[in-house]
Amino acid sequence: MEHTKCLIIGSGPAGYTAAIYAGRANLEPIEYCGLQMGGQLTTTTTVENFPGYPQGVDGNQMMADLQEQARRFGTDVRDGIITEIDLSKAPYVATTDRGDKIEADTVIVATGASAKYLGLPDEQKYMGQGVSACATCDGFFYRKKTVAVVGGGDTACEEAIYLAGLCQKVYLLVRKPYLRASEVMKKRVANNPKIEILYEHNALGLYGDNGVEGAHVVYRKGEADERKYDLAIDGFFLAIGHKPNTDIFKGQLDMDEVGYIKVQGDTPRTSVAGVFAAGDCADPTYRQAVVAAGSGCKAALEAERYLNQ
Repeated sequence: MEHTKCLIIGSGPAGYTAAIYAGRANLEPIEYCGLQMGGQLTTTTTVENFPGYPQGVDGNQMMADLQEQARRFGTDVRDGIITEIDLSKAPYVATTDRGDKIEADTVIVATGASAKYLGLPDEQKYMGQGVSACATCDGFFYRKKTVAVVGGGDTACEEAIYLAGLCQKVYLLVRKPYLRASEVMKKRVANNPKIEILYEHNALGLYGDNGVEGAHVVYRKGEADERKYDLAIDGFFLAIGHKPNTDIFKGQLDMDEVGYIKVQGDTPRTSVAGVFAAGDCADPTYRQAVVAAGSGCKAALEAERYLNQ
């Protein structure tokens, strides 16, 4: 069985930063990148809010740079997926999708979270060309433009309010005849003159020749007064939640009801000694690349300290 001092599961800013720090600490880490090498940033175009890139940087290029840096310090970066892991006793044993087994003294979980989508074919067609699941990441590109946010919870309201500070007009498409958000968020949305709430609305599709130019929507779908029409917009933001990619750790690590891994205070330590969580798989609040990178750094430092002790 192959053995490593440090196994990193997942890539993206958290995984690659953990790999850089673990590599520099001579832990000779092995990193399995998962289905989406580079994580969620590979689905966006220009990243403008990561420090050190004054002109912005292509998401794929940024992840390639981080991977190269991780390799430079001795990380064994591999494609493939960890499909099973036994955290019942140390050293921990992980199994890959090829059936290989790896014994690890420490494990850094950086599997991220996946944004939930409506399942419309047009969402993939216009990904990075008007479709986004992160207003903080991409809202800047829609200054003084018109956008739509899909969702009725606190996250959707927060995204709508954030975008209202940048955009000319924000439509909030809500499937139900009411908002699920807290009373405070409801009032903030209702009192914002740039936000128009469209209750009982569903998106059917998107259209546009050079990116999103509008959405096909339906009012009161399936009812006698159903009405379909086109809504002119420049951007389409999904805010219907995220699903942390943590299924293989269920029953082994403490998680919240959604599946986010619980960490101890401001540390990346999980409920199992020697296992650390970094990035969006343990962060339901911020979900930003720079925050994920910082947590990856902390996870590697904690892994090094754990091994030294």
